[in-house]
Amino acid sequence: MTDTEVFGIKDKIIKDIAAKSGTEDEKVSLLFPENPGMSGIVDPLSRKGNISEKVIIESLSSWFDIRYIEQIPDKEYDFSFTDKLSINYLKKFLTVPLIEKNSDKNLIIVNDPVFFSEADDLASFIGIKNYEIVLAVKSEIISFINSAYNQSESDSADDIVQDVEESADDIINEIEETTDLLDDTASAPIIRLVNHIISKAVKVNASDIHIEPYQDKFHIRYRVDGVLYEMFSPPRWMQSSLISRIKVMAKLNIAEKRLPQDGRIEVKIGNQQIDIRVSTIPTGFGERVVLRLLNKSGGLLRLTELGMSENIFDIINRLIHIPNGIILVTGPTGSGKTTTLYAVLSEINRPDINIITIEDPVEYQIRGIGQIQVNRKIGLTFAKGLRSIVRQDPDVILVGEVRDKETAEIAVQSALTGHLVFSTLHTNDSGSAITRLSDIGIEKYLISSSVKAVIAQRLVRVLCNNCKTEYTPDDLEAETLGISGEKLKGQTVYRSAGCDECVNIGYKGRMSIYEIMILDHEIQSLVLKTQDSNRIQNEAVKKGMTTLREDGVTKILNGITTIEEVLRVTNA
Repeated sequence: MTDTEVFGIKDKIIKDIAAKSGTEDEKVSLLFPENPGMSGIVDPLSRKGNISEKVIIESLSSWFDIRYIEQIPDKEYDFSFTDKLSINYLKKFLTVPLIEKNSDKNLIIVNDPVFFSEADDLASFIGIKNYEIVLAVKSEIISFINSAYNQSESDSADDIVQDVEESADDIINEIEETTDLLDDTASAPIIRLVNHIISKAVKVNASDIHIEPYQDKFHIRYRVDGVLYEMFSPPRWMQSSLISRIKVMAKLNIAEKRLPQDGRIEVKIGNQQIDIRVSTIPTGFGERVVLRLLNKSGGLLRLTELGMSENIFDIINRLIHIPNGIILVTGPTGSGKTTTLYAVLSEINRPDINIITIEDPVEYQIRGIGQIQVNRKIGLTFAKGLRSIVRQDPDVILVGEVRDKETAEIAVQSALTGHLVFSTLHTNDSGSAITRLSDIGIEKYLISSSVKAVIAQRLVRVLCNNCKTEYTPDDLEAETLGISGEKLKGQTVYRSAGCDECVNIGYKGRMSIYEIMILDHEIQSLVLKTQDSNRIQNEAVKKGMTTLREDGVTKILNGITTIEEVLRVTNA
């Protein structure tokens, strides 16, 4: 549709939208795009004018005599168009074909009547002759596009599932024959299904695979960049065979289904060495399995690659070169604490210093560093290992986690006798780490004299540069972040969209945000008087500490992440 056709009824459209939305005619007129053929009408009015998208589309529907559908019908559709069309094209013009199986009723949905020619081009390209163009809101179109491409991507898994169903009688006999993930001669469909599940997880850079049984089906979900996504749901009857295959690979007892079990699988996919930790627990509907994937071929990150601001980097670089004391890294599970500590050790690792670690587990081997694996079955705990490490003449000690009073006491004594000790704690912010040590049973005077700094951190997902979209946040978002709307004026802020490069997630990779509390004389004195984490935290902020939220806001304004991400990880 040309700009001339649109402007022929521009005034009528403006009046209609203004009346239906309760907005002044002048405001709608000012927001009406000067070149609708390029930008469309719906997006500029809804995004900049804060006018309901539904109201705009209903108005356009009546003026252009195009049917509007509120919800895409739940029917069986043909998704073969995904092989011919780029997902970027469909999302750019917010248009998608609805091709019903065993029917000649074809629809092409658009979000904006301005993009009729693009819809016609789409129909011509995929060979649709008889079709009706209809209007729908953006969320419905995006949801259908994502569903179509997700469905087409999981065809290989569906094919494998079909093979499993066709050879169900032979599964139990074949399942224990092969334990090599990449054994190309393995013909058992259940083996190929497990291989597919693991290899796809590696491909999308998933950290965990969740296999979850329910009453009538079981789900397989991947955790990618800290967020769980459902990938596929094989038939319920396959659950036992699939879990048995995984247990065989992990050398677990396949006959024992009443007790939790832990195991490990090592596989090679191409040139990647993958270490998989397997955990099973019994539930009311069968065993639940979680596979933690660790790519040992990925290499260690350096401090400069963690996404620190220049100020944060300078502070950490100064701290890790002090001669003695404890430096704690805090945050919930999966917040990147171990990655940060490994980067620190790599930074200070030199031939003239002795570094020894005790970890559970040892995730990466670092050349030149002595690393001890905790083994509770033989009595090698953090405390016992740490007590032995002190006798090994170390300069730097890494304790995987301070979990009990005994470990904490030895770490404190090590710090007071001239060692630099790094360790982790599970707390929400830097101030809470002091309270946690006190709760464990460490005297306040020991905490104040041994702990030099507490680094709190979180991981935020990084926006995909290929598809991130610019927008103007409202005052409510600014207020939720704890900043004034004035600070956001003139700033470029982005939100996620989704494309082929980021597997339609909108994000690609993660980056840390930090908060560093240095225990100077004033904070040390406060620690001696109180264990109130809020008072300690507030005092650190008064002295200029950048909080997690503030570091997150910096990354938002730099176009690295989104407001939603920072709020998600900092709303403790």
